[in-house]
Amino acid sequence: MKSGTFFVLFFMLPVATEAGFWDFFYKDDDLLCFNSSGLEKDLRDSLFGQHIVSDVVLKAVTSFMTDSNPNKPLVLSFHGTAGVGKNHVAKIIAKNIYENGIESHHVHMYISEYHFPHKVMSDLYKAQLKAEIYKSVSSFPRSMFIFDEMDKMQPQLIDVIKPFLDYEANVDGVSFRNAIFIFLSNAGGNVIAEVALDSWREGICREELWMNSKELETKIFRNIFSDENSGFLHSSMIDEHLIDHYVPFLPLMLKHVRQCVMAEMRHLNIKPNYDLADKVARDMPFFPEKERIFSAKGCKSVRQKLVLYDN
Repeated sequence: MKSGTFFVLFFMLPVATEAGFWDFFYKDDDLLCFNSSGLEKDLRDSLFGQHIVSDVVLKAVTSFMTDSNPNKPLVLSFHGTAGVGKNHVAKIIAKNIYENGIESHHVHMYISEYHFPHKVMSDLYKAQLKAEIYKSVSSFPRSMFIFDEMDKMQPQLIDVIKPFLDYEANVDGVSFRNAIFIFLSNAGGNVIAEVALDSWREGICREELWMNSKELETKIFRNIFSDENSGFLHSSMIDEHLIDHYVPFLPLMLKHVRQCVMAEMRHLNIKPNYDLADKVARDMPFFPEKERIFSAKGCKSVRQKLVLYDN
């Protein structure tokens, strides 16, 4: 074909197999094939302590990917403190949509303080970001965009993304209804931690918390909308309700950190050792200081802790 042209083959296979339900294929050098069974398995087996996330992500992504005519792009906003699995879940989603997973050239990741560090260059960043999103979706409608540190992003850049997220989004003749946008943010993390801690003090099991528990999603929304230090506050994206799901990542408990250590052992080809995993997990900082209920760092730096103990 001539340069600048492309061919897309799109069809559905409504047949379930033991390998999973392979819903969509595009003719492309990076095959796109949604595996709902694989997504469910990965969320179950490699994501620890995030039952709300597993439930919302599986339902939202499956519904979107099996909809032959969505009316808007899928927009997910992940919220929680450090080390609770936000990046990990984004990678799981990409893994079960693209053959090359997060390494696919159809997956575009932006880290706010790395890609857009200078406020004085915001006009240049805006032009570049708009052009990159438009070009990517023009050539491959099922493109994915992941924005890390969304709460630190300049409001002007957030508003550049907004036109691509709307219902029946069509920019200069290109439809964005099949694209996926995932925002990762620490915004709302303290609110989520407070809800989890209050529930523990009330004797409510952590696993009994859901999206509608104690108005969790509403509290996240209010928190990020009122945080003066967040780029969300000065952006019109929030008040125009373009985000489909605010997904809360709960703070992790000792048992979940222990699971993370065991997973790192497998990754590093270290013989599984429960006692060692427990020792490493207990050496992580927890809060409140006296009760030590939730991990202050989630599973962040677990691997670095583990190598200090492994002889």
